[in-house]
Order: sequence, then structure tokens, then C-alpha cells
Amino acid sequence: MFRISVSGAQRLSWQTWGYYVFGAAIALSFWHIFWQGDGLINGNGFALLWRFLQASVQPDLSADFLNTVATATLTTFAYALCGTFLSLSFGFIGGLLSAKIVWQSLFPQQSLIIWQSIRSVLAIPRAIHEVVWGLILINVWGLDSLVALGAIALPFGAIVAKVFAEILDETPRQGFDALRLAGVHPSQALLYGLFPQALFNLLSYGFYRFECSLRAAAVLGIIGAGGLGYEIFLSLQSVRYEQLWTLFYALIMLNALVDWSSGFLRRKLGCTSRLDLNTKQYRVNVQKRTWLFGTMCGAAALVSWGFWFIRPDWSRLWSQQTSIFIQDITAQLAQFTVDQETLKNLFWLSIQTLEMSILAIALAGVGGFILAFCVAEIFRNQQSRRSPVAISSQYFSRLILLICRGIPAPIWALVVLFVFFPGILPGAIALGLHNLGVLGRLMTEVIENLEREPIEALSQLGSPSSSVFLYGVVPLTLPNFIAYTFYRWEVCLRETVIVGLVGAGGLGRLLTEQLSSFDYAGVLFTLVCFLLLTQFVDQFSTLLRRKLAT
Repeated sequence: MFRISVSGAQRLSWQTWGYYVFGAAIALSFWHIFWQGDGLINGNGFALLWRFLQASVQPDLSADFLNTVATATLTTFAYALCGTFLSLSFGFIGGLLSAKIVWQSLFPQQSLIIWQSIRSVLAIPRAIHEVVWGLILINVWGLDSLVALGAIALPFGAIVAKVFAEILDETPRQGFDALRLAGVHPSQALLYGLFPQALFNLLSYGFYRFECSLRAAAVLGIIGAGGLGYEIFLSLQSVRYEQLWTLFYALIMLNALVDWSSGFLRRKLGCTSRLDLNTKQYRVNVQKRTWLFGTMCGAAALVSWGFWFIRPDWSRLWSQQTSIFIQDITAQLAQFTVDQETLKNLFWLSIQTLEMSILAIALAGVGGFILAFCVAEIFRNQQSRRSPVAISSQYFSRLILLICRGIPAPIWALVVLFVFFPGILPGAIALGLHNLGVLGRLMTEVIENLEREPIEALSQLGSPSSSVFLYGVVPLTLPNFIAYTFYRWEVCLRETVIVGLVGAGGLGRLLTEQLSSFDYAGVLFTLVCFLLLTQFVDQFSTLLRRKLAT
């Protein structure tokens, strides 16, 4: 008994200290910006911002431009479809190769070295943002749709591989163990005892990955890949705000359509949320089997259309330009040297990048928490009649979340830079707004998936609404809220690169300068620094989430 209580105290101590450190990091980041910054607000930009906002009620609805918007929307949608297909395909293979259970079953003697080595290799493409991949690949393959597909498939495929490996390792093994005890070969035991449940969880995660691919496809347009992001960037550069808002509305409606259809199919198939994979056994009934078959057929048809629509030139994969690019990088690396001033500059830029991600996730976490409770449907049954104010608040909050996540972070950064000087703060605000929309939606799902019995029991005992909220709803949702927030912090750190590319500061701004001067050796060295920073954040956030789960 005594030993159990000591270990519990140690777990609590580690968790508490971790949250204290994170809270202190938020405070220090705010202090560094507001008390150490030379200038934050650009007063001359308010007139430009007002003109930008006025254009929101006067979008360009001319026939020619609407035709351009329709083509760009279909391009973005096709990129997302094909990118998701390639990501899931690569992730399936990578997940099999990096799953501990697979190697323990097939090659038990060398399993530890093999699967850990593969996971370490997959961590490299996962840590590099898709925009950085796009900027690298566009120098190799030129302006072809293959660039967007590769930029989505490489990092997202590595992410899916990590998730699928975790799904395989954490899937209940009763069926697998029973088959092994019966003398079945390990490969057959994996195929029939583990894969069916794991593959459905991968399908559940695939819906979430498709939504991420849609946002990535819009962002990649900024670097010239085409689609809505490209048209948005052109309109912003040419100061055509009426066209810009038309494109914004198209992007928001596309995100809304994907969100609604994804949520509808997840409910019909009985899919779980991102954090709840493997928490329940999936059973297929006749209705679910029909929906599953229809979903797979529809997805296959859409992916086929997507490849036909964007027509990637696969021959560029083995073109001479690829080998020339590799030779150029090798030659630069052979002559590359690092001095003390470069290391010092990289250190402070890494600190700025970390501060930007901390401030962004703090804004996103608090804002998502507030708006999620405004949007959630769980309180409807507790009120016989809802006032028009409550209904308006719900739909307005839902619209805010949709706008925040529908507009890519680099576009938010360009808008914020109207009234802020380049630096950490505009980048943090842009990332915070975008991730607020994502976190708010995830938190809303957590609230709406709550078990109603404990909440209804408190209400029936006569507890006021405030007590039901504080003692019934918050304790049930807060662990997942915190876990989602720290998970998004890892994503947010990766996204600091893309807001840095448009002038928001940090390592992303340095990458922009190096890529524009074709300093590929410097790019690789900067990416190594970013990989180390990403690894630190991944380990820290994983530690806090694991302690939270225990």
C-alpha cells in the first residue's frame, strides 16, 4: 500500500511540475513580446484593414471569376482526395513496418532494433511541414501537380504510419493470442486476429486526415501549386479584396461541406474520435456493412476522378532534374561550414519559434474551450425552450470556428500583418486563430460524445445548471481537452514554419531566405535544428498526455 501511494505521488508531482513549466513558458513568452519588443502595432495599416473588411460584403460575383473559383475549388478538393489516398497507402505500409507487434511476431530476436530504427527514420519526414516539402520539391519537379501530392503524402504518410503502428500495438489481442495458441502462423494470426479491428480504426482516422489534407492543399497553393490557396495569394498580392473574399467564402463552404459529410459518415459507421481509437470493439451489423461498402466505393470513385482531374506527371519522379538536384545538395554539403555567429542566430530563432507556438496554442486552447461549450448540442435536452439569443450564440460560435479553421494560417498571418509589424506576435495570432477553429471542433465532439447519465443524474438531484457544468461536464471533458491541446501544440510548432515564410519570424523566415538563395546546405542545417526542436516538444507533450491518461 505504501509503495503504491508513493508512486502515485510521484506521478502527480511530475505532471504538476510539467504544467508549471508550461505555464511559466506562456508567461515568459508574453513578457518577452510585450516588454522586450521595440514596436508591435503598425498604425498605418488600420486603413488597409478597414478596406479589407469592407470588401467582405461586396465579393466579386462576376461570371468569369466565379468560373475561376469553381476550377480552383475542384483543384484543391482533388489534391486533398489524392493526397489522402497516398498518405493512407504510405502510412499503411509504414505502419506495418514500424509496428512493434508485427516484428515481435515474425522476427522476435531482432524486433527491438528493427522497429525502433524504422520509427526513427519516419520521424524525419513527419517533422518537416508540407509547405517546406513543397518548396523543396518544386525546385526538383517544377510547377506540376506532383509537387502538391508529394508535399502532402510524405509528411502525412509518416504521420499515418505512426498512428497506424500505435493502433496495431494497442488493439486488443484476445483474438490474435487465441489464434497463436491454436498453432496458427504469426502472419495469419495478424491477418485475421488483429488487422480487421485495426483497419477500421485506420479508416476512422482517415476522415480526420482528409480534413487535414484539405487544409494543406489550400496552403500549398501559396507556393504555386494551384487551387484556392494560389488564387487567394494572387488576389492578396494584387490588392483585389473583393475577389479575395469570394475565394474565402468558397474555401469556407468547401470546409463546411467536408466537415458535415465527414461527421455524417463517422456517425453512420460508428467511428470514434482521434483520442478514442481502440477504446471500444467495433462490431459490423447489416446497416454498417452497407454504409462501409458504399463509403469505400464512393471514395474509390472520387480518388479516381481526382487523379484524372489534376493529371500528375509521374515521369518527373525519375527525371534527370532529380539527380541533378541531389548532386547539387551533395556538393553544397561538402563545402558547408558553421561558425559561432550562425549557431547563435539559430538558437535565438529557435527560441522565437518555440515562443510563437506556445502563445498560439494558449490562445487556441482558451478560445476553443469557450466556443466549444457555446456550440455543443448536449445542453439542448436540458432546456424545454431555448431563447433566440442562445440559438444565435450557438450558430455564431459555429461560424467563427468554421472561419478560423477554414482560412489557412499563412493567410491569417498576411491579414494580421496589416496592423502588426513582422515578428512573433502576428505569427502567434495567426496560428492561434487557425488552431482555435480546429481545437474548437475537436472539443465540441468531446462534449457531444459525453455519456449523458452522470449529467442527467446531477440535474435530477436538483443541482443548478452551474453546478452541473462545473461538477458534471468539465471533469468529464477536461482530460481530453488538455490532451487535444498538447497534441495540437506539436502540430502548431510544425506550422510556425509556414507563417514564418510570409514574414512572421522564427526559423520559417530564415528558411525563406535560404530557399530563395538556393542555399540547400543551410536549409538542411536549419531543418536539423527544427527537427531537434520538434522532438523536444513531441517528447514533452507526450509525457504530459501520458501522465494525464494515467
